[in-house]
Amino acid sequence: MEDLFGADGAASQYMDQAIALIMTYAPKVLLAILTLIIGMWLINRFVGVLDSKLGKKDPTLNKFLCGLVSAILKILLLISVASMVGIATTSFVAIIGAAGLAVGLALQGSLGNFAGGVLILLFKPFKVGDAIEAQGFLGSVREISILYTIIDTFDNRRVVIPNGQLSNASLTNMSVYETRRCDMSFGIGYNDDIDKAKAIIARLISEDERALKDPAPLIVVGSLGDSSVNLTVRAWTKAGDLWPFNWDMQERVKKAFDAEGISIPFPQRDVHLYKSE
Repeated sequence: MEDLFGADGAASQYMDQAIALIMTYAPKVLLAILTLIIGMWLINRFVGVLDSKLGKKDPTLNKFLCGLVSAILKILLLISVASMVGIATTSFVAIIGAAGLAVGLALQGSLGNFAGGVLILLFKPFKVGDAIEAQGFLGSVREISILYTIIDTFDNRRVVIPNGQLSNASLTNMSVYETRRCDMSFGIGYNDDIDKAKAIIARLISEDERALKDPAPLIVVGSLGDSSVNLTVRAWTKAGDLWPFNWDMQERVKKAFDAEGISIPFPQRDVHLYKSE
């Protein structure tokens, strides 16, 4: 009988302790959960407003800064919620620091990409919308995020390049200047009139409105090849007109040379056969 009453007394004691713990921590837990939900909503709203405002002024910095601000605010929110529940923030911060060190050692490449993103934003070798050639890809910069840069190629492919590689390697930015020089080469036969061929090319360039008058086009004999006299042509256009101008000139020069009797030689080989006695 004493054992029975003793067991009932212990159970009652444990129940009282459980109720006391619930009464003590339940309001804190509920308040922490409510704070977490409201805090996440406020952070998302703030980042959304920052994204919309900053996106109009600086699309290059936009995604990078919004992602960084969102991560920092969420970490601070988690620390605040932990302190509300009763977890010592000093211990919590120490745990986060140790975890951050371990993760940092495991993700050295990602940290290098983060540092590369910071360098890109500081020195601005390119910005969103620029046409660049990097890591073997040619396209338009769509987005610069914390770790990666997204490029849309001109044949409609999406390429994701780590920022660490972009910040530590050579790249070509084709959107810095408003004008570009179009370099072309046309071969004519050794028996053809060089001055006539140069006059035809000069006329075709002058008739094209995309060719700039200043700097003036250059048409010279660039080299004497094995089977042709190679004319080097350099004309300046606006950056957006470079390739259409180049492609049109290739066709128009070929048709004009054919009409004017200017030959465009191609490599030939003469084979002599000797009959053995």
